[in-house]
Amino acid sequence: MIIGLAILGAALAAFAPVGTVFRMLSMPLHRPEWQVWVGTFNGIALITVAALPLAALVAWALARCRSAAGVPSAWRMSLAEVGIVYGTVPWVWMILLPGDEDGAVVSLVPLRDLVTMATSQIVGNLLVFAALGCLAPLRFAALASVPRILALAGGCSVLVETAQCVLRLDRVSSVDDVLLNTVGAGLAALASRPWWRATAGASSDRPRSVVPR
Repeated sequence: MIIGLAILGAALAAFAPVGTVFRMLSMPLHRPEWQVWVGTFNGIALITVAALPLAALVAWALARCRSAAGVPSAWRMSLAEVGIVYGTVPWVWMILLPGDEDGAVVSLVPLRDLVTMATSQIVGNLLVFAALGCLAPLRFAALASVPRILALAGGCSVLVETAQCVLRLDRVSSVDDVLLNTVGAGLAALASRPWWRATAGASSDRPRSVVPR
């Protein structure tokens, strides 16, 4: 949950000062319509903040159930799962909102769009799959590798950009978005690497049970 709050805080700090952030979050409250709540960046941001206690409750419930069943590393698994969902779904939700372009725009030239992006847009793209890159290696031993995280994030980003184009959301489907999403996940994986490498080492050092013949 601390990692999720850090990612959320970094995103808010990148887009606007604190006072502006609070005004943005309060805007949907002045227009209590479902289109505003689920169809705008402000509404999704407010839902994300409001859902934090629910995410904590779900993580606690999962961990308690697993602990009662004797599952090893119950808290780590539960927090990682909830953190991945909580830190990824709102970003994908925002990406799949209709844009203001005249039809679907596809940009396949690397680095061409990057030079024209605002800093907030670059930071936002880096954070899209940051929670996935940070927490997936902690939850799934098979993903405890930076190249695998890069491949996973790249594949997910390609799917999202393809959906933008296929659904004709009037947005730009850019290869630079894929690159930034992938790099953000890779950097997050590197940031959490000491934890998931320690976890993998502890698992490998654990004595294996011997099955009597």
